Amino acid sequence: MPDLPLPDARFADIPLGLALLVLALWLIATRRDRSAVIGFTAYGLLVAVVWVRLGAIDVALTEAALGGGLMGLLLLTAAARLGEPRGQPAPPMFMRLLVGLLCVGVTGVLAVVVLSLPTPAPNLVAAVAEHQHTTELGNPVAAVLVAFRAVDTLLESVVLALAVIVLWSFAPDAAWGERPRTLELGTPGPALVLLARLLPPLGLVVGVHLFWAGADDPGGPFQAGAVLAAMATLMWLARLGAPPPVQSRLTRVGLVVGPLVFLLIGLAGVVAADAFLGYPEGLTKPLILIIEAVKTLSVAVALALLVAGPPALPGNHLPSRAAS
Repeated sequence: MPDLPLPDARFADIPLGLALLVLALWLIATRRDRSAVIGFTAYGLLVAVVWVRLGAIDVALTEAALGGGLMGLLLLTAAARLGEPRGQPAPPMFMRLLVGLLCVGVTGVLAVVVLSLPTPAPNLVAAVAEHQHTTELGNPVAAVLVAFRAVDTLLESVVLALAVIVLWSFAPDAAWGERPRTLELGTPGPALVLLARLLPPLGLVVGVHLFWAGADDPGGPFQAGAVLAAMATLMWLARLGAPPPVQSRLTRVGLVVGPLVFLLIGLAGVVAADAFLGYPEGLTKPLILIIEAVKTLSVAVALALLVAGPPALPGNHLPSRAAS
């Protein structure tokens, strides 16, 4: 029997692209906040599949953890607190047409830019491959983030810590030092409690694996921290634990230890390697693993606290838009 030709794998991208387009249009058309958030979460998971098809596994992991996970939970919590709007008039037709035309214009400009790029498109792949061996890392994405663009990565860690501080500043004076209570959305169902008992041990293993494998394979501290934060948030939603109070010294140390250790190692590089964020020969990979370990902890703490919300007094919740 003759061998039948295998179908082109690219044909699988057609339904994926159509699903993204249909879901994006539905997100624009729906007027229910909760439905839009659920659709946004599904859209994030589909985008993660797109990144897998493009071979960007690190980006896919980040998109799945954030766009399809923590961000969806954050928006769903906000929608539950605010409630559905009542009596809110729809925007006038000319405004909707203007927004639509602007979106079409931006899409057209992006299409022209992408189609006008030379083949192959300009990139720094060759430069990274040439110098990657100096980092002792097998994952080029990790080499770029922790070595070649380490300043950017350091600043991203600082921004996460500052975002939590800004969020805490929204708390009233009387609630300072209390626990966040944004995730107290009622009595959890038995299915959620069961899930919160089963998933965290597995999530802990997956998070540690993503951190450790990220040096040579897809993964890294941000992806690992997002998974760990999701597990903590799941336990808080199921009332199997509670977010720590903002006055907890251990929480504050966990929030800043990543950027602080990153900065101290960078300053030590001025003496040991004649460059800020430079690594001495023979200690490059151990120092990078130390940076990524503490960064994983800080990312997990920061993302979990951002989802938990600002501290509040017992029994106090965010105002409901429906009630107002």
